[in-house]
Amino acid sequence: MILTVSLIGMAVIAVLGFLGRRGQQANLDEWTVGKRNFGKSTAWFLQAGEGFTTFTFLGVANRAFIGGASATYAIPYIPMSYIGVYFLGPRLWRLGKERGYITEADYFADRYQSPLFGKLVALIGVVFLLPYLQLQITGLGTIVQLVTGSKSSGNWSMAIATCLAVAFVLWSGIRGIANTAYLKDALMIGAMIVLVIAIPLHFAGGIGDVFHQLRQVAPGELIVGQNSGPSGTNWWISSVLISALGSAFFTLPHLWPPLLASRDEQVIRSNNTWLPLYQVVIILPVIIGFTGVLAKLHGLEIPPGGVLLWLTGATMPGWVVGLIAVAAAAAAMVPAASLCLGMSSLVANNLIPLRGERARLALNHGTVIVAAALALLLGITRPTALANLLLLTFSGLAQTIPAFIAVFWDRRLLDKWPAMLGICAGIAVVGWVELGHHYTAVHNISSGIIGLGVNIVVCVVAQLIWSAVAGRNSDPAVPETAESGAAA
Repeated sequence: MILTVSLIGMAVIAVLGFLGRRGQQANLDEWTVGKRNFGKSTAWFLQAGEGFTTFTFLGVANRAFIGGASATYAIPYIPMSYIGVYFLGPRLWRLGKERGYITEADYFADRYQSPLFGKLVALIGVVFLLPYLQLQITGLGTIVQLVTGSKSSGNWSMAIATCLAVAFVLWSGIRGIANTAYLKDALMIGAMIVLVIAIPLHFAGGIGDVFHQLRQVAPGELIVGQNSGPSGTNWWISSVLISALGSAFFTLPHLWPPLLASRDEQVIRSNNTWLPLYQVVIILPVIIGFTGVLAKLHGLEIPPGGVLLWLTGATMPGWVVGLIAVAAAAAAMVPAASLCLGMSSLVANNLIPLRGERARLALNHGTVIVAAALALLLGITRPTALANLLLLTFSGLAQTIPAFIAVFWDRRLLDKWPAMLGICAGIAVVGWVELGHHYTAVHNISSGIIGLGVNIVVCVVAQLIWSAVAGRNSDPAVPETAESGAAA
C-alpha cells in the first residue's frame, strides 16, 4: 500500500509539471527563464523550494542523529544567504534582462568579455551540480526503500521518479518546475509539522521532553563539539559560512533561472525580506533527529541512514507513511528537475553553443536525459552520504565568488586570466581535501573555505604579475549597461 501511494503521488507531481507548460517552447530562453514575468508567489516558491529537498528530509535529521547539534549548521545559512540575495539580486536581475543572461556562465562570459571564461564556469557548474542531483535521486530511493523495506522497490522508484521528472521538465521547462513547487512545499511543510508533533509525543512525551531528557542522559548531543572533532566547532562554522556564501553570491547555477525569471526588482526584494522566516521549517527535522538519539539511547535499533522515516513508520499508520513518502518524493523530484534545467542550459547555451534554436533545444534536452541517467546510475551503484554530497557541491561552486565580485560593478578588479587561475587553484584545493580525505590536515575546516583562501591569494598575486608584465589593464571597465551609461 505504501509503495502504491508513493507511486500515485509521483504521478500527480509529474502531471502538475506537464500542466505548467504555456504554449510552444520556441527557444531555450523561454524554456529556461520563461518570459521573465514571474510574480511574487511563483518566484517565492521557485526560490524557497531550493531549501526544501531530500536533504531536508534525510540529511538534516540524519546529521542530528549521528552528530547531534552539528546538524544546526543547516538552520542559519539559508536565511543568511537571503541578505546577500536582497542586495545583489536586483542588480543581477537588471544585468540579466538588459544583457540577455539565462545562465550563470552568461554573466562571466559577458562581464569578462571572454567566451572561454563562460565555458569554464559552465563546466564547473555541470561537474559540481551532478553530486547535488545524485543526492536528490539517491534520497528518493532511500525513502522508498525505508518505507517499504525493499531495496528493489527503492531502485525502481528512483528510476520511475527520474523518468517522470525528466519528462515534465523537458515538456514544460521552468514553468513546469514552478507548477510543482507549490504542491511540494505544501506537502513538505504539512508533513514536517505532523511529524514534529507526533514523533516526539510518541517517543518522549513531547518536544520539550525530548530536550529535557537529552540534557539529563546525553547533554553532549546538544552542544557543538570541540575543534578537534569532525563535527566540531571548526566544521560547523566553516560549513555555515561556505553554504551561506555559496547561496548569497549565486554560485549554484540552478539559482539563476528563478531570479532571472522574476517580473521585476520589487519581486526579488519583497520575497527576500520574508523568505528567512520560511526556513524555520529546517528546525523541525533537527528535532526529529534528536528524538531518534533519545530512542536509540532507550535501546531501539534505528538505521542511521533514515532516522526520520524509521521513526515515522514506528509512529504512524501505513497510509500516513505513504503520504509522508509522497512529500519526500516531491522534495526529490522538483529540485532534481531544477538541477537538470540548470545543468542542461549551461551545456546548450555556453559549453557547446550550437547555431539555431532547434539544435540548441535538442542539445539541451539531450543533456537533461544524460545528466539524469548518470545521476540515477550513480545513485544505484555508488550511493554516498547525503550531507557530504551537498557540502561538496557548495565547496566547489563557491570558488567562483572572487571572480563574481570582481566584475559585479562597473570597474573590473581582475583580468580574466588571474580570475580563472584563482578558480582553478581553489577547486584543486577542494579536490585535494575531499578526494584525498585530508580533513585532519586542515583541522576539519570546510574544503570550500580553504579553497577560497588559496583562490583569493592566487588571484591577487596573479593580477599583480599580470599588471606588471602587461602594463596597466587596457580595459578595466566591464561592458557598459544602461545603468552605468546613465550615471556617466
